[in-house]
Amino acid sequence: MKLLKRVLLLLVLIIGVVVYLNYPKLNIISGYAAKNVASGVYVAHRSAASMNQFDNKAPLIELASTELDESKEAASSTVYGLMKRTAVYRDGLGAVLVNDDYDPTKLTIRPHRSKTMDTIPYPYGQADPLDTILPEVDMDLINKAVAMAFADPEIQKTRTFLILYKGHLIAERYIDGFDKDTPILGWSMTKSVLATCFGILEHQGKLEMDWPAPIAEWKDDERKNITLDHLLRMQSGLEWDEDYSTISDVTRMLFLDSDMTQAQKDKKAIAEPTEIWNYSSGTSNLLSGILRQQFRSHQEYLDFPYEALVDRIGMQSMVLEADIAGNYVGSSYAWASTRDWARFGQLYLNKGNWNGEQVFAPEWVDYITTPTIHSNGTYGAHFWLNAEGKYPDVPKDLFSCNGYEGQHVFIIPSKDLVVVRTGLAEEPYFDVNGVLSNIVKAVP
Repeated sequence: MKLLKRVLLLLVLIIGVVVYLNYPKLNIISGYAAKNVASGVYVAHRSAASMNQFDNKAPLIELASTELDESKEAASSTVYGLMKRTAVYRDGLGAVLVNDDYDPTKLTIRPHRSKTMDTIPYPYGQADPLDTILPEVDMDLINKAVAMAFADPEIQKTRTFLILYKGHLIAERYIDGFDKDTPILGWSMTKSVLATCFGILEHQGKLEMDWPAPIAEWKDDERKNITLDHLLRMQSGLEWDEDYSTISDVTRMLFLDSDMTQAQKDKKAIAEPTEIWNYSSGTSNLLSGILRQQFRSHQEYLDFPYEALVDRIGMQSMVLEADIAGNYVGSSYAWASTRDWARFGQLYLNKGNWNGEQVFAPEWVDYITTPTIHSNGTYGAHFWLNAEGKYPDVPKDLFSCNGYEGQHVFIIPSKDLVVVRTGLAEEPYFDVNGVLSNIVKAVP
């Protein structure tokens, strides 16, 4: 009996230590689960059961239990009854994790949207795509590539796939539960949307990329030399920990902060600008705060991405989610259908021209695709690159928007291609090089 009591005491102590060491992580786990379900249900119009069964079935996240409160358009999660977190939906602003700072009466304005129907075929309009036969395209190779993208569904976990060639929809496929209208969370593809807002402002003559970042707290210290260009290229030299496996700068920001534009702003410089390249979602949200500074009112800031970009090119499904303080979470939270993500890629393939209107200057594409020093040719300005042949069987002029779990918009100018893939697994589980290599072989 004494031995049994000692063993039980030891087990209790071990469990206690494990709970003590991991208890703070429960905040992140339940926060992720609640936010994901609230957005999936109220932005993407999916069921809570589907979100819990698939999207939240990830290590640690699957420990959370989530329930909906439909009367409040909210989702709440706990881990074995501990650390309850709640996310609420706000029409036009998406879902947000609430905390003690949350007051629904403080942010009542919403972005104005302009959603109009037209008779122009997709991707340039809202009508059905043309049923065009392109004899120069090897459809056998295209079909092979699409099949590869959906092979091994338990491993690759592809959900949606689409190919545009010369502005024509030549392939499209969805798994059950998804279709052409289902909004998909882009995760870090949102960074590229945010960057485009700066390209538009530059085209309008309202700012330049070599301007110092307009941060008052930096003007009298070593950070005063950081420019917009340094921020867009992730080479500001600011301290930042982008570790999603623990409580880090990025997880605190996304799951605890009320104002996500502040986290990177408060970090010290650990190097001179351009000396290091350090990927930072905090930098993207800082840029969202800088974007807000360019407008006289909060309403103008909320309206700008939609007026100048999203609704202008017909991305009617897109929703940009905001934090408690009303800042767009430019690092992570843009939702759009696969077809609308492809529209965004087509805009870049067209060097900013959309139905005869120049949304941003053609030179902006040259800017965002110029490799950033110390990134090994993989990063430009909030876009990813193939400049050093990361994908060896794909043209080196490929550039892309990339997001967590393998969200991609690939733009390949030399082949007039835009390829969109969404899913729940990324490299090496999803074979980017293999799939894309067959597509590029299929066109002249």
